[in-house]
Amino acid sequence: MKQKKLDLMALASIPLIMTLANSMLIPVLPLMQKKLHISPLQSSLIITIYAAVSIFFIPIAGYLSDRFGRKLIIIIGLSIAAIGGLVSGLGAWLLHNNVYMVILIGRLIQGIGAAGAFPIVIPLVGDMFDSKEEVSSSLGMIETSNTFGKVVSPIVGSALALVTWFLPLIVIPVISVISLIAVIFLVKVPKPKNKATQTVKQFITSLKGVLKEKGSWLYTIFIVGGIVMFILFGFLYYLSSILEDHYNIKGIWKGLLIAIPLSAICLASFITGKIVGENKARMKWFTVCGIALLATSMLVCGLVNTKSLVFLISFMFLGGTGIGLALPSLDALITEGTDKKQRGTITSLYSSMRFIGVAAGPLIASALLSKETLLFYIFAGGSILCFFLSIFMIKPDKQQATG
Repeated sequence: MKQKKLDLMALASIPLIMTLANSMLIPVLPLMQKKLHISPLQSSLIITIYAAVSIFFIPIAGYLSDRFGRKLIIIIGLSIAAIGGLVSGLGAWLLHNNVYMVILIGRLIQGIGAAGAFPIVIPLVGDMFDSKEEVSSSLGMIETSNTFGKVVSPIVGSALALVTWFLPLIVIPVISVISLIAVIFLVKVPKPKNKATQTVKQFITSLKGVLKEKGSWLYTIFIVGGIVMFILFGFLYYLSSILEDHYNIKGIWKGLLIAIPLSAICLASFITGKIVGENKARMKWFTVCGIALLATSMLVCGLVNTKSLVFLISFMFLGGTGIGLALPSLDALITEGTDKKQRGTITSLYSSMRFIGVAAGPLIASALLSKETLLFYIFAGGSILCFFLSIFMIKPDKQQATG
């Protein structure tokens, strides 16, 4: 693992950059809403369209990565993401008419690129290391990089917006190119022992066989991952909106407050990646405990009708801790439980489900901003469903990685 430190750092830059490209816009959405004269629902689409288009392209990127190599697909994905960011950034800067539509078009292109970037990192890490303990630890670092991006993104986004409202959009293609250069020059992919020669038909048949054999626990991880991301991005959008509308907190202070629950995810992800190792039973119970914390925090926020910001941030911090326990464990379970030949596609299906959550969270939260109790009950209900699914459907003793 020490020999591949630079490779891992370059790969870790991808979730960091992709997260910045999305999450740093969350605290800026209320400002964009005013500048562009759009509704809360329309502003939420700036996040949703990025994630929604990724849902459809992630499985395609996963299949192509299995066929033609992970690094190549990542390079293409990052390049497309940079182009999309350029369209949105320049459109917001230079145009006077149809600015909102141009931003959405750029975000759509960005989402297509993102489909070939972060989701491919997970199976690539699985390919790079032989030791299951190294895989788990490395995936913990990747998830930590992802969540660290979420921690700093509201602060960075708020700071950039103080200069001008569209600066966060301008920065996205720049940071995408930085990650692209790091991947090109630092990531050295191990040569496959047997080059894939399957036809599309053979591959689909093989994939159906994997899903038939391992479907019960794979589908469970897909669902849990999607619901967790739905809750995360839903409460981030909610928090960003109420900090400005109810508490009149803007700028850097707003970014710092949003970063508090996100820092819990980052720290918990890092620790979880170090602890779970190759112990699949431990992965399961970290997931269960994390979901239990998330369910508790969301339920309490729904039941206790208080305007205390300290109370709200504290329980969101607790929920963030739960998310940080669950996500790296789910990543490790799905990576180590699938054969290398289908790993890219299986993990991409999992990433698609996560992106469904990312797309739905801000959309639902924007529609229920005036019904916050109902919103938190929906989050709590989703968490409770995930809790029982994780206990009864994830059975690590029956999961044997064959790659």
